[in-house]
Amino acid sequence: MRPLRGGHTDDEKSSIYFAATVIRLALCITELQVGGAERRLVELATRIDRRQFEPVVYALGPRPQPGRDSLVQTLQSAGVEVHFLGGRSLPHAPAVVRQMTRLFRAQQPQVVQTFLFHANLIGRIAARRAGVPHVVAGIRVAERHSRWHLALDRWTAGMVDRYVCVSQAVAEFSRTIGRLPPEKLVVIPNGIFVPEYSQATPLDLAELGVPSRRHAITHVGRLDRQKRVDWLLTAAEQFLPDLPDHDLLLVGRGPEQRRLEQLATRLSIRDRVHFVGWRDDVPAILKASDLLVLTSGWEGMPNVVLEAMASGLPVVATNVEGIREVLGPTAQSQVVSPGDLEAFAVLVLAIARNKILQKKLGDANQDRVRREFTIPNSIKAYEQLYADLVRR
Repeated sequence: MRPLRGGHTDDEKSSIYFAATVIRLALCITELQVGGAERRLVELATRIDRRQFEPVVYALGPRPQPGRDSLVQTLQSAGVEVHFLGGRSLPHAPAVVRQMTRLFRAQQPQVVQTFLFHANLIGRIAARRAGVPHVVAGIRVAERHSRWHLALDRWTAGMVDRYVCVSQAVAEFSRTIGRLPPEKLVVIPNGIFVPEYSQATPLDLAELGVPSRRHAITHVGRLDRQKRVDWLLTAAEQFLPDLPDHDLLLVGRGPEQRRLEQLATRLSIRDRVHFVGWRDDVPAILKASDLLVLTSGWEGMPNVVLEAMASGLPVVATNVEGIREVLGPTAQSQVVSPGDLEAFAVLVLAIARNKILQKKLGDANQDRVRREFTIPNSIKAYEQLYADLVRR
């Protein structure tokens, strides 16, 4: 499990930046709705060195609806070619594999990089059918509750040259539980454009229904079983009564939303919990918040934690994959065991009540993300990986 963090020697820089040929790169993902993995792909496609790499993006699903297609617009504005194949689920897989194979044969990429499960599987099959020399698959979470995902990945591992894991914890999971070949595992942590968050103008929370002079404890993420927002609401039943000047802000949508709204009502905290749906102004929301909370049951390296750190926020999170690697030395002050709702509530109270502690943790988080988790570092690591594969 080799970490790739983007540092280059002079010889490596020469081999990457002054190579005679441009590397054709196919970037494949399940869909291009706004999400963490999708944003990372777009950052890679738009910021990779275009003197040395020619990226083309492939999405298994259809183009997102207007208002949800900001990532597509970013790609197209940067001059990146985008293809939509119109079928993201496994029943569509045979037709999508055939279509993607034809597109690969036309583009003739030297490297195919895939993101997320469906694209990981379909992309590697199409790439090998099209004769693509190198396949790189991204592993973004520890798939603890999807054994058939792990099995399919393991059965097709021979088609993959490298697996990019977003954290050492995900790499270790992939080696021990996923049983993937350790020599194929590399670690490239996520990166973030810090000024987008550190320099954001705080949103007026009244726009989200938060009463005047109330502070926001904020959760950003899909409302699904992975994020365990039911744990968060149960913990909020304990901490909100002791924080009369704070409300809980839930940014995101998902299949669990109706059940979660009903749970908040049963817990008698519905008037203190704001379900605001998907938003394209998350930096402004985080900048207006006091604290980010994350109660996930499993993760890889949660992008929203990096975003909160870049915003200068403290974090209270469950101790899942990637969290301690991201937070570093201050993790012990910001992390609790998954499912320990009492400890979670106690930690939220301790930080929310103490402005000095908030600033201390927030400053430490921002300093760490500036040093360790920048987009340039991440992009350089991918460039090094692709160049090494093509020129080995």
